This record gives sequence, C-alpha cells and structure tokens, in this order.
Amino acid sequence: MTAATLDPTAIAQYLLDHPQFFVEHAALLGEVKLSSPLTGRAVSLQERQMEVMRDKYRTLELRMSELVRHAEENAAIANRFHGWTQQLLRTRVPGEIPVAVAEGLVKHFIVPHATLRLWKLASEHADTWYTNGVSEDVRLFASSLRAPYCGPNKDFEAVSWLDGVDAVRSTVLLPLRANGGAFGLLVLGSPDPERFSATMATDFLVHIGETASTALAPLLD
Repeated sequence: MTAATLDPTAIAQYLLDHPQFFVEHAALLGEVKLSSPLTGRAVSLQERQMEVMRDKYRTLELRMSELVRHAEENAAIANRFHGWTQQLLRTRVPGEIPVAVAEGLVKHFIVPHATLRLWKLASEHADTWYTNGVSEDVRLFASSLRAPYCGPNKDFEAVSWLDGVDAVRSTVLLPLRANGGAFGLLVLGSPDPERFSATMATDFLVHIGETASTALAPLLD
C-alpha cells in the first residue's frame, strides 16, 4: 500500500481501535511532527496535544468566568428585588403604595425614571396623581401587552407620564394585572438608549410586574 492510497479516516479509526499503538511505538510520540496553528512551527505530537489541552482549558476558563459574571449579576438583582419588596411590605397606607412602587424602583434598581397609572380603583383614589391622565388608548394598550415591552421610546403616550420625558431614549412598559385583566401600567425610562433593549432578558421584569400588581391590588374597587 502506497502513501497515496492510504485513507486518513481508516488510519484514524485504526488508532482508535488500537489504543496500545503508541505504547508499543512510544518513540513515535517525539518523532511525529505536526504544524502548530498557534506558532506556525512544527511540533511533536506531545506538544500539539498540550496545545490542544491548553486551548480547551482557556475555553473552559472563559466559560466559567461568564457563568460567574451572570451569577453575580443575578445575585445583585435578587438583592435589589429583596430590598424593594421589603419597602412595599413596610408601606401600610394603601394610598402610599403607588409611591413606594415607583420610588422603590428608582432607589433599589437605580432606574432614572419610574412612574405608573392605575384605573378601576375604589372611589377614594379618584383624582390622585396615579389615576389622572389615563386615556382609553392607554388602557387598551396595557390590556394588549402579553409581555413587558423593552426598547426605544416610540413616543408612547404612557412615557409622557415620566418626569424629564424629553430625555427618555429607552423604556420598559409593564402591564399591572389582577383577576385576569389589566388595571394599570408601570413605566420605566432611561436617557441611555441601551439601558432597556429589545434583546434584554425579561424574567426579573415579569417578577417586578407581578409583585407590583399584588401590592397595588388592594386599591381596586
């Protein structure tokens, strides 16, 4: 059999099927030369194997660093969520809960702007800041949201509720629900166009919306 007729796949399979080959021909480990993609020079089979292992180790290190970073970010968010929830639980007066929800998000999550509006509330909450300026379009929009909206400010009517609305470049719109229907809309805003992007994960935002809804539900008629 000449070198031209040798099948590389068959050779590879032979070596797999005969793991004792390099034990019986140990001298070949130092004599077989391979081209290193890292240095461009010829290296022994042993050196190439070490390069492959080091490359795999670096890949694992990068992956581990990424996992640690995500874990730290999630832990930080969880701690902020815990602080915000505690603030809501300490608020005993129902009429003060909307302030606690919005200001708590600014304080604990370092959100530049946050506000909300509610409807279907008991009569004692009429003519308050959190019930005024709600159009039928906003109510329909909130009812249509099946997930948090995250992305650029597209001149949403609800964003006009925020202080400094002219500077808001990205926003989050969270429907507030009880008994299967929307009774409010929570609005977050930032001058940073990348703070709230369409690609961001929304798990914690969903939890924020659910927690805010539960805290505000006692105000309903």
